[in-house]
Amino acid sequence: MSTFIEELKWRGMLHDMTPGVEEMMAKKPAIGYIGFDPTAPSMTIGNLVQIMILKFFQLTGNKPIVLMGGATGRVGDPSGKDKERDLKSYEELDANLAFQTDQMKKFLDFSGENAAILVNNHDFYRNMNVLDFLRDVGKTLTVSYMMSKDSVKNRLETGLSFTEFSYQLLQSYDFQILYDTYGCNLQMGGSDQWGNITSGTEFIRRNIDGKAYALTTPLLTKSDGSKFGKSEQGNIWLDPKMTSPYKFYQFWLNADDADLPKFFRFFSLRTREDIEHLESQHADDPRMLKKLLAEELTVRVHSELDCQNVQLATELLFGKAGNHPQNISEPQFELISHEIPSIKMAKNNADGEDSWVDILAETQILSSKSEARKAIQNNAISVNKIKISSVEHMLSAGDRLYGKYTLVENGKKNKYLIIWQL
Repeated sequence: MSTFIEELKWRGMLHDMTPGVEEMMAKKPAIGYIGFDPTAPSMTIGNLVQIMILKFFQLTGNKPIVLMGGATGRVGDPSGKDKERDLKSYEELDANLAFQTDQMKKFLDFSGENAAILVNNHDFYRNMNVLDFLRDVGKTLTVSYMMSKDSVKNRLETGLSFTEFSYQLLQSYDFQILYDTYGCNLQMGGSDQWGNITSGTEFIRRNIDGKAYALTTPLLTKSDGSKFGKSEQGNIWLDPKMTSPYKFYQFWLNADDADLPKFFRFFSLRTREDIEHLESQHADDPRMLKKLLAEELTVRVHSELDCQNVQLATELLFGKAGNHPQNISEPQFELISHEIPSIKMAKNNADGEDSWVDILAETQILSSKSEARKAIQNNAISVNKIKISSVEHMLSAGDRLYGKYTLVENGKKNKYLIIWQL
């Protein structure tokens, strides 16, 4: 693999860096860190951008440090925010931190050569009182210097509390602790963190006459200018309970063609040669490129089995001729039931006694019987991939595959699995 900086450059993942970074890294393996504040119950694919930076850093022979913000998460970073954050409870932050720590362990190597190090910055402050902080930390950077940063300037009119104003000092002191303890002299992050990160390099210079460096990545946006990491339904989480592996897979499969080159370079571990070869090979078939990326990321974020399950569900729901529910085994239906909306229904009546108009309304697939009739008349409803053409159509034994499962589609996008119970 190329050097870290070369890797970032060809992937389009380098936004800015202070002078001397390449020279410093050329002399010996570097030790660098990125901070993550546990303000959410799970990491998202937005966090995955910075995780990938640490991954490429490690793969190119350097030692990454993951700094979990047990302390900074209690304060709130003003960067990129137009108003004060709502503070989370300590209990919520601690639970988030524990969960995100476990998530992080899936992506980096924490053993062997260049093993990643995981640190909680709450350890830096738990025994420090406010007077110690003001003397040892607050004295180093001037107010005028701190106010020159965009994260502060952009908030002066709308309001900035001393709490969030102090975040810059905490992040700077974090850098110094890692510098002293681990020899870490490189801090990385998104371009919105440039002010905070360079405050850290200045803090180290003023406080201990040390030499530290900063590097940032561009903020990832979609081709339409919207923020990366969200879908119409909201955040794309790395926790399967918050975003199912199926929805995670579909997010990448439904990406805009124009975003694909950027997404491949940011998130794939494939080499430059592999990516460029695939792009050339599938230049007329972006769907295949999306499928390859979706597979790679679903396996890495979730598991090989999860990827197999979502591919099975995708083929069943969106595949062409031959991919009918009748070809799916009973255990496979059980797996699919966790990937698409599933509705449990009591199997009380004999076959032929319930109309599909009644079933569609009772399951809330449609809001009323009149809506169900209208949908059937418009040829929008399919049962096990077969269109229902009559409002008089009744439930039959053949509709219950394995006596238990029925796939119902309302239009092309709305898919449901009815699970019949005795």
